[in-house]
Amino acid sequence: MIAVQHVSFAYPGDPARPALDDVSFDVEPGELVAVIGANGTGKTTLLKLVAGLLDSRQGQVTVGDRTVRAPDLGVGFVFQEPRLLPWRSALENVALPLELGGWSRTAREARARDLLHLVGAEEVDQLRPHQLSGGTRQRVAIARALALEPGVLLLDEPFSALDALTRERFNVMLQSLWRKTRTTILLVTHSIPEAIFLAHRVLVLAGRPGRIVARIPISLPRPRTLTDLDATLVTNAAAAIRAALEPEGISGSEASSAEEVA
Repeated sequence: MIAVQHVSFAYPGDPARPALDDVSFDVEPGELVAVIGANGTGKTTLLKLVAGLLDSRQGQVTVGDRTVRAPDLGVGFVFQEPRLLPWRSALENVALPLELGGWSRTAREARARDLLHLVGAEEVDQLRPHQLSGGTRQRVAIARALALEPGVLLLDEPFSALDALTRERFNVMLQSLWRKTRTTILLVTHSIPEAIFLAHRVLVLAGRPGRIVARIPISLPRPRTLTDLDATLVTNAAAAIRAALEPEGISGSEASSAEEVA
């Protein structure tokens, strides 16, 4: 579903600011892959390239059979901040992509109600963003991203502003959402437990410009529970991710060993 092939990217300037260096990976249809790395390693830049918000001049990004050059309605994006329109209700915010797509009012409101129910926010449909908690605003943002049934969902640290307990519940909610929709998901996170709990595989970005220094498969069976989330900190996968996140990254041979033991 997603193929990133030898992508490098630098922000223009004098001098230019390199963000990514020769990044390649695939995400299979229905797979949930997490990207983890320190600040400044190009995680958000990578998501924007997949979303078509940035155009890579070196390498190629494809989604399905399409080379990405511009935003596509088949790709949903959830930012770190919900970015809801303050003058619209939760229902109207979720329905916005459908309204722009020419859906009738009856059809878009029905679809928006279904999505709010899917993310557990059906009771707040008539409330405006300032009346919602941070977690509920993010639920509404996720529902909006799913409005047009995207084949790919990109999540840029969507739970980073939440407290630890709420974040745990949202990890379980996101897993449940993925199991119901089987949407292909690429998730950026700073949290090792979150990455292991949610993902089939974890890609570790390191360096400036960022490059993939480890690819860690996650073997936890699904569905995963909060007990599994507690255990993720002491797994072989967590140790491999921590090793790859060291300031100098890890060598190719060490990365291969990390993949074998995870």
